[in-house]
Amino acid sequence: MNNFTIPRPEKKGARPGAAAEAFRPVDALLRALDTTQDGLDETRIRARLHRDGPNEVAHEKPPHWTRQLLRAFKNPFIVVLLVLAGVQLFTDRTDLTGPAIIAVMVAISVALSFSQEYRSSRAADSLKAMVRNTASVTRRASDGHSEMIEVPVAELVAGDIVHLGAGDMVPADVRLLSAKDLFISQAILTGESLPVEKSAAVAGAEGQADGDPLELPTICYMGTNVVSGTAVAVVLATGPRTYLGSLSHSMTGQRVQTSFDRGVSGVSWLLIRFMAVMVPVVFLINGLDKHSWAEAFLFALSIAVGLTPEMLPLIVTANLARGAMAMSRRKVVVKRLNAIQNFGAMDVLCTDKTGTLTLDRIVLERHLDLDGEASGEALEYGYLNSRFQTGLRNLMDKAVLEHRELETAAARFRVIDEIPFDFQRRRMSVVLAEGDGDHLLICKGAVEEMLAICDFARTGDAIAPMTDARRRAIKAMTRRLNEDGLRVLVVAMQRQGARGQPYSVADESGLIAVGCLAFLDPPKDSAATAIRALHQHGVAVKVITGDNEAVTRKICREVGLDVRHSMQGSEIEALDDPALDAQVARVTVFAKMSPLQKSRVVRSLQRLGHTVGFLGDGINDAPALHDADVGISVDTATDIAKESADIILLEKNLMVLEEGVLEGRVTFGNIMKYIKMTASSNFGNVFSVLVASAFLPFLPMLPLQILVQNLLYDISQLSIPFDRMDEDYLAVPRQWDAGDIGRFMVWVGPVSSIFDITTFWLMWHYFGANSPAQQSLFQSGWFIEGLLSQTLIVHMIRTRRIPFLQSRAAAPVVGLTLAIIIAGMLIPFSALGAKIGMVPLPPIYFAWLALTLASYCVLTQLVKVIYIRRYGRWL
Repeated sequence: MNNFTIPRPEKKGARPGAAAEAFRPVDALLRALDTTQDGLDETRIRARLHRDGPNEVAHEKPPHWTRQLLRAFKNPFIVVLLVLAGVQLFTDRTDLTGPAIIAVMVAISVALSFSQEYRSSRAADSLKAMVRNTASVTRRASDGHSEMIEVPVAELVAGDIVHLGAGDMVPADVRLLSAKDLFISQAILTGESLPVEKSAAVAGAEGQADGDPLELPTICYMGTNVVSGTAVAVVLATGPRTYLGSLSHSMTGQRVQTSFDRGVSGVSWLLIRFMAVMVPVVFLINGLDKHSWAEAFLFALSIAVGLTPEMLPLIVTANLARGAMAMSRRKVVVKRLNAIQNFGAMDVLCTDKTGTLTLDRIVLERHLDLDGEASGEALEYGYLNSRFQTGLRNLMDKAVLEHRELETAAARFRVIDEIPFDFQRRRMSVVLAEGDGDHLLICKGAVEEMLAICDFARTGDAIAPMTDARRRAIKAMTRRLNEDGLRVLVVAMQRQGARGQPYSVADESGLIAVGCLAFLDPPKDSAATAIRALHQHGVAVKVITGDNEAVTRKICREVGLDVRHSMQGSEIEALDDPALDAQVARVTVFAKMSPLQKSRVVRSLQRLGHTVGFLGDGINDAPALHDADVGISVDTATDIAKESADIILLEKNLMVLEEGVLEGRVTFGNIMKYIKMTASSNFGNVFSVLVASAFLPFLPMLPLQILVQNLLYDISQLSIPFDRMDEDYLAVPRQWDAGDIGRFMVWVGPVSSIFDITTFWLMWHYFGANSPAQQSLFQSGWFIEGLLSQTLIVHMIRTRRIPFLQSRAAAPVVGLTLAIIIAGMLIPFSALGAKIGMVPLPPIYFAWLALTLASYCVLTQLVKVIYIRRYGRWL
């Protein structure tokens, strides 16, 4: 068996070396692949799967656990800690306590980060497995007969015979064996939005063998999608041997950073720069004042450790992973974890109508002649059209096919040809023959597009020319049906003599209009409730559909949307971007939209400063799904829609979407809690250290004490991903604002420094810890006050309300912070405390501590109120 692969460039700009294989005669090609038109048997399939592996592009697989473990070390804070531990070990090899504590901190962060990422990647795989892409293939059964079946794309092998239709993702690199009006979008490979026509014909095309492989007319590539038409093809290459697979290495890690990614990275480097400036200042002040440069150096190293938020990667990953799992319980599958932030930030949702606002259970309500009377002939022609098409059947086709009593009449016909549906023509045709007689072309499609190609109209048994007055009358009748919420298709036909050449779009002319089919898709009971809920949470809903404007307006009115302003695709086409922006801001309903027009509306909303979500399930939605800040699809969507989406709903229901939006906001809010807690706490600590270093004749806290305090504080933060958010926080969309974090740090950080300084004064004057001989008492007092104030800040910052009274943290947060507070107060009385230079504190200290902490909470709450009034936000 030959190991046949599609020619592909090994590097950018390379030319294929064996593209002529794409033009082999079919028989020779099938022999080279050791297959037949009837497909492969089970034995060959197993052998090829064993030889080539699953049909998956390598970069899509999760990394091996060893790489994930190494990646857990790859963050700037862990690197800083390891460097500090190495320096401390090099400068003082007799005392390993400091490096050991740093090692414990690193181990906790790395172990938890690794386990969280490992679990989240496996969870993401299991969630994605709930949304499986399949391919239609012809394979030989055990009894030797061939049959067309659906198989997972990952199980395709070279030599499989695949069937493609509109909306399908091309599952591998394939060579066309037959094709009918096949148009392929290669945007994933070329960035070109316009589809290209592909054909199975090789005559005269061999000269293209040395050109761009993407222009080969007989080859379709993995990851591209079928815009219209049908085809049968043989698989040439799978997985990493495909054109897409050959690019996978260069594509890995090239995903554009979201504002959230940039924000987290910006905060990280802000803290590192802050540390890089302040640590040398602390070192110089202590060295010059205490005249012990070695001691000052170790203290500065400890301050650097204390300023390092080594848990930041863990907290972010844990929040995103927990959010994804929580959303999965609400029937929302997150394909890309960072999309959760955009989900919570979404303030405009663009959605289609069918199945979202409506029941998605279309019924054929009426079948009428052109005068609006019941017509069995219109139903019969419509049934034949739906029965014999081989492309993507929509819900209206399925509703027509419910009339199974017409199957006997349909059995008299055989298919001669087909002109598939596309979103520009908005119609499709089948060509049938009864015996060896004349050919019958039956066309069914949207009203205006159909009337434009009809030269005649049937009235009773007579056929009359289609006049402009007749067209106006038919449009008026269909408009009345639309206003009743009915979607209308026109059915037309034409008889002509038998011929050998294939039919094309040019043959859809001079037709005879026969009648209309009117369909009803009533609104969902839950749609109005869901839209009200989204509005209450700050998400505006706009409907963008390819359907009729009158039908769309009626449905939207029934579910509570404002339909005073609406536009059609033809109107949008005439507008430039500034004019479109002005219209999009006020329009709620967009009807009769093409795929590129949908995408233009999404980009217009983004230019207006909105975070845009787009919910769609069809191939015509793919461009908009790709361009939206968060693309949302459903598990029953076409392959290309699911591939373009960031988030997939397991139930096409706006209530499910609303719940997912709230969970996204909870996730984002908990991440912001940690970032603001860490930034403000570190900023305050530096001020406290600078003040203490300036007037104390000894170190305000020993390096080991700082390390232990930081370790305990970090542990208290681990429960944040399990916290709840206040309802008022969830009420509006939340977006990343890097400037607010710096402002927050400057406002809130110094508050803790005030009470650090009052503690210094108490320990110095009241408790007499004012000499090197009493430094252990001073250090023990500040250790407990600093730890407890840092731990309490969790409860103060987590809500804009009054903590404990108006808003209580979740049980894991309360339990862990309480445990750390108790542990911190006990340490000076323990062997560990003695080991790191601490001494027991007198009972009266804890009375002063309670007063200090209560005052701290009151002042923080006051600052919070002023901050919110001035800037209108807290988290």
